[in-house]
Amino acid sequence: MLLNMKFVEPIERTLDSKFKFRCHKDIGCFNKCCRLTDILLTPYDILRMKKRLGISSEEFLKKYTYIHIDEKSSHPYAVLKMMDDNEGKCPFVTPEGCSVYEDRPTNCRYYPVGQGLMIKGSEKGTVNPVRTGHSNGVNEEFYFFIRDPNCLGYHEDKEWTIETWRIDQEVDIYDEMNREWKEIQLRRDAIGQPKLDPKKQSLLYMASYDIDRFRRFTFESKFLALFDIDKEEIEKIKTDEIALMKFGFKYLKYILMLEETLKVNPVRKGEAF
Repeated sequence: MLLNMKFVEPIERTLDSKFKFRCHKDIGCFNKCCRLTDILLTPYDILRMKKRLGISSEEFLKKYTYIHIDEKSSHPYAVLKMMDDNEGKCPFVTPEGCSVYEDRPTNCRYYPVGQGLMIKGSEKGTVNPVRTGHSNGVNEEFYFFIRDPNCLGYHEDKEWTIETWRIDQEVDIYDEMNREWKEIQLRRDAIGQPKLDPKKQSLLYMASYDIDRFRRFTFESKFLALFDIDKEEIEKIKTDEIALMKFGFKYLKYILMLEETLKVNPVRKGEAF
């Protein structure tokens, strides 16, 4: 997912598509791609980076991000905040390169390749996956190249396919963790979906990005009394952040009325939350 489409080459690519690219310390543009850019973050990006830095999700979001509201879907997204200096550098870039390289965000990891998700329509045409959450369409990942004219890496001799690049950059775990969240965004983009009110935007942002606050929201409010949730799942999300993140995706589908992923406790039915 990208905010700036300026350098996107509008040609759909496959895993077999070839390209030449290499980034290294001796290249003339080293670190220059890490400034004055909009890097949209995913929930898994936040989880990895806040853990790397040893801080809470609240601290990370406050210090390193700003909120972007998508005009079409009215979804709130966390975007990495560049430094307020003459160069507008990423806060994690150093003369030696990225200081969080092993836990760098998905978009940084993929560059100069971009990855997206689309719903392939049924025989009748494009699918509009409305509130029931059901459709005859199939979610399909696709790829494209980002051709920044200031990047000299394209002139290097190292050849890749998108498949070998993905392996080298270790993106499989990121794609696995991000896929369900991306599908939610895609389904919300469907024509006719209502705009989100500020309260729902706040809940969406918390469940997507602020995992530490979402944990408190789940365990320190009447949340667990309102919903009929399996005891094993409750125990797991207490200590497993990946499980809690994925539980957050279930909550997103519920509050966006995409799927009935949570069951209201019959005793508390009718209560507002």
